[in-house]
Amino acid sequence: MPGRTLPTFTSAEVKSHNTVKSCWVTRGSKVYDVTSFVGDHPGGGDLILEYAGKDISQILEDVVSHKHSEAAYEILDECHIGFAASSDSTSKSALNGAVNGHVNEHVTQGDGRPVYATTGLSSEEDLSVDTDPMADYKVHKFLDLNRPLFGQLWFGGFSKEFYLEQVHRPRHYKGGASAPLFGNFLEPLTKTAWYLPDNRVGLSLHFLLHGIHHYLPMDRYRLVMPPTLFLILAAPFYKLAHLVFFYNWYAAVTVYAGGVFGYVCYDLTHYFLHHRNLPSYYRALKKYHLQHHFADYENGFGVTSRFWDKVFGTELAPLQPPKSD
Repeated sequence: MPGRTLPTFTSAEVKSHNTVKSCWVTRGSKVYDVTSFVGDHPGGGDLILEYAGKDISQILEDVVSHKHSEAAYEILDECHIGFAASSDSTSKSALNGAVNGHVNEHVTQGDGRPVYATTGLSSEEDLSVDTDPMADYKVHKFLDLNRPLFGQLWFGGFSKEFYLEQVHRPRHYKGGASAPLFGNFLEPLTKTAWYLPDNRVGLSLHFLLHGIHHYLPMDRYRLVMPPTLFLILAAPFYKLAHLVFFYNWYAAVTVYAGGVFGYVCYDLTHYFLHHRNLPSYYRALKKYHLQHHFADYENGFGVTSRFWDKVFGTELAPLQPPKSD
C-alpha cells in the first residue's frame, strides 16, 4: 500500500500542543499526537505531559529509566501525524521509511543507531494504544485479532521461542469488548496457568490460562476470573475445607468464605492495577506489576505485594527515574 503524504509542522506549532486536551511529542523529524493516550497511561498522564510539545528521543533511549523496545516504537508509530519542519536528527532514509506503516528496524538515525530497539519487551506506555490487527498480523505472522485466537494457535505450529517472543509483545484490541478466543460458547473459559511444556497442548493451555493476559494486557474481560470457571475451581476447596474442619461446620464455612473473599480482593487489586488511577502506595505497586508485563515477565510475579518475590528471589529491581537535562 503506498505511503500517504503527511503534513509538516513548525517547532512553534508542536510546542503549542502541550496540554491534556492536545498533547503532541516529537522524535527526531516525526510528530506524534498522543492526546488519546494521556488518560490511559498506566504510570499516570503527568509523565507524558512532562514531555508535551517536546522531543522524547532521549527518554525513549534512556537505559537508566527504561530503554524502550521494538514494540514500543511500533505502537508509537500509530500516533504519527506528520513531520517537524526544522529537525535534522533523523536521516532521510529513516524519514522515508516512517510514512504510513512500521519502520524497518534496520533503518538508522543520523548517529547510526536503530530507529527502535530490537530486544526486550514493551514499556507501560504501550498499554492502551490500539493495535491495527491487519498490520500486526502482516508484520509478525502470529495471530489475527479479527479471528478466534485459539484455533490459530492450535494449528499454527509455533515454536516455544517464537510463541514466548510474540505473546509477550503486548497488543491492544480495538475491535469490540474483547478479542475472540474461541468464537463460540467456550468464550468465558479463560484461566490462569504456570507450567509451559514445549508442545501445542502446553502452549495452548498457557494461552488460555495466562498467556492471553500478557498478549492483551488491557483487555478488561480477560483479566478477572470468569464466574463460571471460578465456580468449577472453587468447588473442590469447599470440599477440602469440610474435610479439614470436619468437626465444625461453621469453621469450615468461615475458612472457605475467607479464602473466597481473599481471592476476590486479589482479583480486584489486579484489575485496578491495570485500569484505575490509584493512591500513592498502589501507584508504586502498579508500576511494579507493569514492570512484570513490560520489562521482565520471568520475575515480579507479586500482584498485591512483593513478599513472595522476596522469598523466592524473583523481586524486580526498581526502575531508576529518568535522567534530567
